[in-house]
Amino acid sequence: MGCSSRWNCCAWWGSEAFSTLKLLFLVPLIVVVGFASVKGPSLCRWGFIADCSVSFTPLPSSSNSSSQILHQSKETEVFNVSKPEFNLAPVNKPDESHPRLKQKRKFSFLDRTEVVLAQARAAIREARNRNRTLDSDYVPTGPMYWNAKAFHRSYLEMEKQFKVFVYEEGETPVFHNGPCKSIYSMEGNFIHAIEMNDHFRTKDPKKAHVFFLPFSVVMMVRFVYERDSRDFGPIKKTVIDYVNLIATRYPYWNRSLGADHFMLACHDWGPEASFSLPYLHKNSIRVLCNANTSEGFKPAKDVSFPEINLQTGSINGFVGGPSASKRSILAFFAGGVHGPIRPILLEHWENKDEDIQVHKYLPKGVSYYGMLRKSKFCLCPSGYEVASPRVVEAIYTGCVPVLISEHYVPPFSDVLNWKSFSVELSVKDIPILKDILMSISPRQHIRMQRRVGQIRRHFEVHSPPKRFDVFHMILHSVWLRRLNFRVRDDQ
Repeated sequence: MGCSSRWNCCAWWGSEAFSTLKLLFLVPLIVVVGFASVKGPSLCRWGFIADCSVSFTPLPSSSNSSSQILHQSKETEVFNVSKPEFNLAPVNKPDESHPRLKQKRKFSFLDRTEVVLAQARAAIREARNRNRTLDSDYVPTGPMYWNAKAFHRSYLEMEKQFKVFVYEEGETPVFHNGPCKSIYSMEGNFIHAIEMNDHFRTKDPKKAHVFFLPFSVVMMVRFVYERDSRDFGPIKKTVIDYVNLIATRYPYWNRSLGADHFMLACHDWGPEASFSLPYLHKNSIRVLCNANTSEGFKPAKDVSFPEINLQTGSINGFVGGPSASKRSILAFFAGGVHGPIRPILLEHWENKDEDIQVHKYLPKGVSYYGMLRKSKFCLCPSGYEVASPRVVEAIYTGCVPVLISEHYVPPFSDVLNWKSFSVELSVKDIPILKDILMSISPRQHIRMQRRVGQIRRHFEVHSPPKRFDVFHMILHSVWLRRLNFRVRDDQ
C-alpha cells in the first residue's frame, strides 16, 4: 500500500487507483431480509458498569422493512449487568412448551466469552476498594479520574482479555483506509493501528468480544458522495451494502443484532452514516467525535473520542508548554466564524479586552501555537458540530481548555472527570467569561494545569501506539461498553 514501514501512518492512495474501485463497493450486495426492533439503553451516567439496561426484542415481520438486515434464526438476548447479581431472565419470556427449549443447550464459545467478561466485571468492582495495582508504565491517580483504581483494573483486564475482529471485506479507499494528516486524522490512525495490532486483533471471530466495521466516513465523503448535492443516499447505500455483506457471510451481526459491533467516525457526518441502518445507530457502539446528545448520541452505548488535527501526521513539535507563571494571557481563541456559538464569542470579546485574546484571524507573524503556550486558558467553542480540535491542542500545549458548547459529551468522560482539569461553559456564560475565569484562583489554575499535563498521555497519538495513549483509550471505551451487556446465543 505504499507504507515505508509497518507502522507508518496509513497510506493515501492516489485518485487514479480509485476510479475502478469506486464502482466495486457500490454494487448492491445480497440483502438478508429480517425484522427486529431494539429497545435501546436508557440515557444514564456511565460508570465502569453502567446502571442502565440493554435489551433486544424481535418483532413480527412487516412488508416494508426489507432494507433492514437481521436474520432472526436465533434468539438473542442482552441482559442488564449493572448489578452484582445478573438478571438472567429473558426479555421476552419464551414459550416453555416449545420442544427445542427442553433440550439441554451446549456450552458454546460465546458462553465462554461471557464468563470471561463476567470475571472482568467482578475484578473491576473489587478494585474500587483495594490498594492500587503496581504498573511499570503508569498508575492512574488523582481527581482527574472518577475512580482511578477501577479504571486501572479495567485497563489491565482489557489488555489481558479484549479481542477485536476486523472484517476483511471491503476495498480501499473507503474501507481499511482513512486520512492521517487532517482534522479527521483519527479515523485513519485508528483504522491503521487496529489492523496492524497483534495484541488486540484476532483473526478468529469466535474469540472476539467485538467486531469492527472498518469503513471511513471521510473517504465516503471524498469518493462516494457527490459534492454539494446534500444527498446522503450513496453514503447510506455503501453502509447498507457492507453490513448486508458481512451479515450474509458471518453469523455475528445477526446473533446480537449488531450490539457487539462498532463503527468509528470523526467526520461531522458520522452520525448520519450510522442512521443508514436502524440497528447500527440503535444497537451498535458508535465511536464518534461528534458526540452530540441532542442528535442521538447515547453516552451509555456510544463512545466520544477526540478530534485531533495532525497537520504533519505526528505530534512531534506540538506537545509541551511553559508553567503557569510564564503565561501572560488570560484566555485565547483564534478561528473561523462558523456555527452558532463562535459569532457570539466574537461579538462579545473580539478586540474588547487585552486579557481575552479573541481573533477571527491572527495578525501576520503571530504563531497560533505560540499563543496557546502563552495562555492560561484556551477557549474551545463548538463550530457547526460540537467537537473541536482545539480541546486537544490546548491539552498538548499545557493550556487549560475552556469548553463552550451545548449537548457535548467530552472524550473518555466515562473515565475522566473533566471538571477537575477544564472549564465547561454554556453559551449564556459567554458575556461573563472573564469574570468566571478570574474567579479561578492562581493556585487552582496551577492545579488544573498540572492535571492537564497528567492526562495528556490519554490524548497523544503514537505510531506504534503506547500504553494509555489515545488508541488504547478508544479501545478501553469500547471495552467498557461491551462489559455492560451480555449476548446469549440460543441454539
